[in-house]
Amino acid sequence: MRRVAGRVYVPDAQGRYRSYRALWVKEGRVAGLEPGRGEGEAVLPGFHDAHVHIWKIGQLLTDLLDLRGVRSLKTLRRLLEERDRLLPPGAWLLGRGWNEALLGAWPTRAFLDEVLPHRPVVLTRTCAHIHVANTQAFQRAGLGPDTPSPPGGEVRYGEGLLLERAYGLLERAMPRRTVEDYQRYILAGAGHLLRHGITSALEAGADPLLLEAYRRLDQEGRLPLRVSVLAVVRPDGEETTYPLPEPYRSERLVVAGVKFFADGGLSGASAAVSRPYREVGGKGVLRLSAEELFELALPAHEKGFFVATHAIGDVAILEILRAYHRLYQARPLPVRHRLEHFGLPGPKALGLARALGVWVVPQPIFLEELRENFLRYLPEEFLPQCYPLARMAQAGLFLAFSSDAPVVQEVSPLKGARAAGRPLVGKGLPFLRALFYYTRPEASGLPPAWLWPGQRADLVVYDRDPFRYPEEAQVIYVEVDGAAVFTA
Repeated sequence: MRRVAGRVYVPDAQGRYRSYRALWVKEGRVAGLEPGRGEGEAVLPGFHDAHVHIWKIGQLLTDLLDLRGVRSLKTLRRLLEERDRLLPPGAWLLGRGWNEALLGAWPTRAFLDEVLPHRPVVLTRTCAHIHVANTQAFQRAGLGPDTPSPPGGEVRYGEGLLLERAYGLLERAMPRRTVEDYQRYILAGAGHLLRHGITSALEAGADPLLLEAYRRLDQEGRLPLRVSVLAVVRPDGEETTYPLPEPYRSERLVVAGVKFFADGGLSGASAAVSRPYREVGGKGVLRLSAEELFELALPAHEKGFFVATHAIGDVAILEILRAYHRLYQARPLPVRHRLEHFGLPGPKALGLARALGVWVVPQPIFLEELRENFLRYLPEEFLPQCYPLARMAQAGLFLAFSSDAPVVQEVSPLKGARAAGRPLVGKGLPFLRALFYYTRPEASGLPPAWLWPGQRADLVVYDRDPFRYPEEAQVIYVEVDGAAVFTA
């Protein structure tokens, strides 16, 4: 048995943190808590990121050109030229993370053709719902000015933009990833999360190849944190669907949910909304209606999978809640489905989400990193409705917080909890309450991990008390199953 001393903070089921001076660990589990006032380093339960793209974080850390935070087309040009010199002739140049609100303009096909006319280039917007490509990339995919837009997507050949499901038309021609590629990305992304005290996470969308990569890592004992993986059922650009995966559950890996997309992103003005966006106009893209989602999700629901649907705009949110209502009516089962993002809910949506008892998974850090986009594109009357985290909590929703990285740069739960206190309009969520919502692995089909006796010893150690010094506290040590997985 091993004693871990310090300021040990353990929440109860209502999110109230209690302080102890030590905890005891035996065979990877918490054996007991020692009452008293602790001193020195702070020990907290390991955090859960309820919606993140682990492999995409790893891909940005290894193979892709990271464009997050780039603030001018001039800088973008320089970065593209630098990467071009490192690639062999004819290879695809792939990047992700641009944001037109920071760049000061939208990158276009003409811009990319001017910078790099002789190799295919595809740059994904930070939200991953909009992509810009040069002529070489379009030609390799057999796309041109007469290419029709697929259902749930849009091809804007003149601008070089592909929105939502249209990206699948281009992706078919791009280099194929292997299981080994995915394993490399997963491990790089997992290491990044662990450095921020995140000991469990939900991988928010996986095709069969990515699922296989996770299974192999788990079976080889190489998965360093707990992961719940959402299986993608309908790939972009396709009308066919993947078969439902086989359920899978081990100490480190769970496959118990499926993923659907109902609309686009709020920061890029492609989420399905009831009022036109400012500046760019339009009401976004509704990728799935209530009827379509019901038909697609019913087989998963009947087999006991939880259904997680990306729904951000107010129109998309209500469509998905109607679909979930129909699922529960068609086959009452004790499975709690999820709404991913829940970015623009009105009073009706808040009430219906509470009545259905579904999990709601928003991203507080969006209020900081994507704030400029929200203020730029949303009509004034939508601002109080944009990620209203305090209202969600007051409505009694089942909440689990997340980052959605690499849509954003920051994955730190401390920074996300601070952002929760700064909404666009109205009252914010208190820091302690917000931090508690980063400790809800049960939202992803994983066991609770609050450092209660008998639970797994997944913990994070800070150099100082994060409740007193939330801006200065740094992660110095992380354990999963009572074994060190990160040391600063």
